[in-house]
Amino acid sequence: MASKEESFRYLVAEHQEMVINTCYRFVFNREDAEDLAQGVFIEVFRSLEQFREEAKLSTWIYRIAVTKSLDHLRRLKRKKRFSSLKRVIGIEDPSSDIAAPHSDNPLEALAGNEQADILQNALWTLPDSQKTAFLLSKQEGFSNQEIADILKTSVSAVESLVHRAKKNLHDKLYAYYTQQ
Repeated sequence: MASKEESFRYLVAEHQEMVINTCYRFVFNREDAEDLAQGVFIEVFRSLEQFREEAKLSTWIYRIAVTKSLDHLRRLKRKKRFSSLKRVIGIEDPSSDIAAPHSDNPLEALAGNEQADILQNALWTLPDSQKTAFLLSKQEGFSNQEIADILKTSVSAVESLVHRAKKNLHDKLYAYYTQQ
């Protein structure tokens, strides 16, 4: 009969790739996905005795992987919000917050960087009020009420600013790509 450690090693070998792939679909970074998978299997090992077989073992492991991935994304979002707040009040250099490419493929990363540059250039041509509302909404994930509080304006004004920013960006990007 196999020992607990041998059984666990087999369980990891059987499910490791599925767990890594599941985590990767959420975080888009292989290294983070592997770290999260390690955390998933630590939790599986610690709580294997509580597994009641109400669902398949793979389903239970998948649920843990999804939960760990979502927790990771929430932590990143909180960290990003805190960094943005620090930047707004002038505590931190914005260059420290530049994201790594979402792809391990250099050609995809380069194409993504070009698109990001084009979008950023279009963004910087927007009036400050539209640019600020758009970035707080779409990049930082603040609600319209939170943005209204930050900008000291009404929710309807924020909705209007974001709408006009999207329309202006659409027009600028359409003009750029039709000239190419």
